[in-house]
Amino acid sequence: MHQSTLSRSISPLASESGDHVLGQYIPLLYHYNMLQDDDRVIAFRDAINYLVAPGMRVLELGGGTGILSSFAARCGAQVVCVERNPELVNFAEKLILQNGLEDQIEVIQMDASEYVPDEPVDVVVCEMLHVGLLREQQAQVIAGFKKRYRQKHGPKLPVFIPEASILMAQPVHQSFDFAGYHAPVPMFQAPLIEQSRTTEIAPLSAYATITYDGLIPMQFKFPEGCEASIDATVNAVRFVTQNILAIDEEQQQAITWPNQCLVLPIESPFEIAANEKLKISFHYSAGGEIAQLAASLKVSMVTCGSM
Repeated sequence: MHQSTLSRSISPLASESGDHVLGQYIPLLYHYNMLQDDDRVIAFRDAINYLVAPGMRVLELGGGTGILSSFAARCGAQVVCVERNPELVNFAEKLILQNGLEDQIEVIQMDASEYVPDEPVDVVVCEMLHVGLLREQQAQVIAGFKKRYRQKHGPKLPVFIPEASILMAQPVHQSFDFAGYHAPVPMFQAPLIEQSRTTEIAPLSAYATITYDGLIPMQFKFPEGCEASIDATVNAVRFVTQNILAIDEEQQQAITWPNQCLVLPIESPFEIAANEKLKISFHYSAGGEIAQLAASLKVSMVTCGSM
């Protein structure tokens, strides 16, 4: 990894413990705010309503406030909600009681990365998702769960919600002007492709497709080239993650939920013309820090014979 003004500018992220930032000690207000995310809540509700039937056994890993478990319970399932934060466990139990679902949902205080159910389950819900599968532990938790589950209950796996995640990246021109103050810093965007301060220079390119019932990669990279669609100044790369929660085969459509987009500035912006080629490269670990990705990020013009 090369050192740059970019990696130094976000180096405080690297020194923070991910466990304290997004793990057990995440501020409870973060979980409360997620209840207001209608896109997330409704997408998971629709996927759970489609996949869960009365009498099923459902497991939620990392249950937070218990809202996703509540959807499964309202479908007639018996639900185990695993959450390691004791404050959240107490709060979820209170909310479940207030919603009259205490007979259907059991909240267990335990690390989701270590839990295995005593009996087989039909559906597993796990929403530990961050753009690019960074920061949070979605990949590790589900991969570990599958190993332990097969050891105890045999080869047949439950259905996972989400079923898959698609990781994508693209070069962009990002406005880093803030009321006349130039500040090229990492930033998050609403999960929309069209952004007033962002100009797409090339189409999105997928660099990983994760199916959670299959082999889950723990390392990601993008040593590929792409072609500019317009004349522009390349000064950033945008990362986009689309999660497929369920596939409705009858309607031939997917129930999806995208994470926020992440925009990372590059160290040396450069001009490119339409139809010229450029190369993007980066590498990082699943659950890794944004600083790890940023420090590896390189974007350059492609000269003849260099691809």
